[in-house]
Amino acid sequence: MSEAYQVKLEAFEGPLDLLLHLINKYEIDINDIPVAQITEQYMHYIHTMQKLDLNIASEYLVMAATLVAIKSQMLLPKQEIDEEMDEYVEDPREELMHRLIEYRKYKDAAEKLKQKEEESSHLFTRSPVIFEELTQSPQKVVKGELTIYDMLGALGKMMERKKWKEPLDTKVQRAEIPIEQRMDEVIELVRDRREGVYFDELFTYQSRTHIVITFMALLELMKSRKVFCEQERHFDALLVHYMEE
Repeated sequence: MSEAYQVKLEAFEGPLDLLLHLINKYEIDINDIPVAQITEQYMHYIHTMQKLDLNIASEYLVMAATLVAIKSQMLLPKQEIDEEMDEYVEDPREELMHRLIEYRKYKDAAEKLKQKEEESSHLFTRSPVIFEELTQSPQKVVKGELTIYDMLGALGKMMERKKWKEPLDTKVQRAEIPIEQRMDEVIELVRDRREGVYFDELFTYQSRTHIVITFMALLELMKSRKVFCEQERHFDALLVHYMEE
């Protein structure tokens, strides 16, 4: 009996983080969330993770059920209310909007603290000494600004474009691919392409194992700052570049 290939990504910060990413990406007003649109996009990400047999935390599925419930409530006909009673009708989205607003506050605060930490890590103290004028300014390292959700979205679109289906063969040969080997292969490919390598070019085999290992290898290389990804505008193709030392 074959076992499903399971991978757990620690880069995901939770369902609220995914919702906030979608709100920012589609320039949605957080105080007036179009539930149908946000639910459709959220489920697209969940289905992409399920296709790869990624170990999805239960909180993502709970949020999916919450979105579907809110969507159902929004579709129900509104009851007529006597104006003299002045009865308040709660918006089904209200609790979710409050949670997202609070989450965004903490996320922004955490990002500012992270920036301060990075700035302080470049500061060193020592006893006073006379320095000669510096003739060259240090070159700043270019960092990719893409999130894990951008990468996952690109992966889902790649699989949709290539229309990969499950193999029809009855015999399945399992290929073990060490992630270190795949990292070396990706590095070798992008190092020789100064203009960058398109994200889709990294996925050359119709194999779930190969897709997952390649995706994990790319995330590890980005984490160790050996490669970075760039995207000029939302929905544009991703380019993977080698990060020069």
